Amino acid sequence: MAYTATKFTLTGLDGISDKQLDSHYKLYEGYVTNLNKIQDTLAQLVLQGKGGTPEYNELKRRFSFEFDGMRLHEYYFSNLKAQGGELSPGSALYEKITDTWGSYENWKTDLINTGLVRGIGWAALYMDTVTGNLFNVWIADHEGNHPVAATMLLIMDVWEHAYVGDYLPTERKKYEEAFVKNINWAVVEKRFSQVQVGQVAVFA
Repeated sequence: MAYTATKFTLTGLDGISDKQLDSHYKLYEGYVTNLNKIQDTLAQLVLQGKGGTPEYNELKRRFSFEFDGMRLHEYYFSNLKAQGGELSPGSALYEKITDTWGSYENWKTDLINTGLVRGIGWAALYMDTVTGNLFNVWIADHEGNHPVAATMLLIMDVWEHAYVGDYLPTERKKYEEAFVKNINWAVVEKRFSQVQVGQVAVFA
C-alpha cells in the first residue's frame, strides 16, 4: 500500500519563516516518495526470489530511515502552530512535566539542551507506557535511539534543513527557542491523554 504526503497549512510562525517551512515540506515529500520506491522494490525482489541478496538487505536497512523520516516530519509539522504559546499551568501534562523536571522552564531548558547534542537528528519528549515516566530523548538520524514501549508526545527537528533558511548553521539554539514558541500544545496534550500507561505487557 502506497503512502501519500499529508498536506499541512502552517504559516505565520514566530521565528520560522513560511519559505523555510515550504522548503522543509518538500523534503518531507521526498521521504514519502523514497519509502514507496523501497516498498515496491522489496516486493519485486521477494517475487523474484531475491530475498537475502545484497540489494534486498540494504533496502531493508534503509526502510526505517525513510519511514521514520516520513513519520517524524508528520509529527513535527502537526505539533506546530502560529502563536502556540505556553502550556497551560492547569493541564495534566503541565503537572506531569513539573513533577518530573521541577518546573516547566526546567523541562524546556532540557529539551533545548537535548536538541543541541552534536550530530544530525531530533529531540523528543516521550512517555514510557509501562511506568508513565517522561523523558527528553535525542534521536540520531531518524531511526536511532527511539525508546521501546514509549509514546512520542512532542518532536523537534534539529537537522540543519529545518532551520538553515532562517538561521546560520551555528544558530541552532535560536531556532530551537523559536520552535518552543510555536508548539501546538492542543496536539501534544491529545497525544498525552491517549497514552494508556501500564497496558503494555512487556514482561509477560
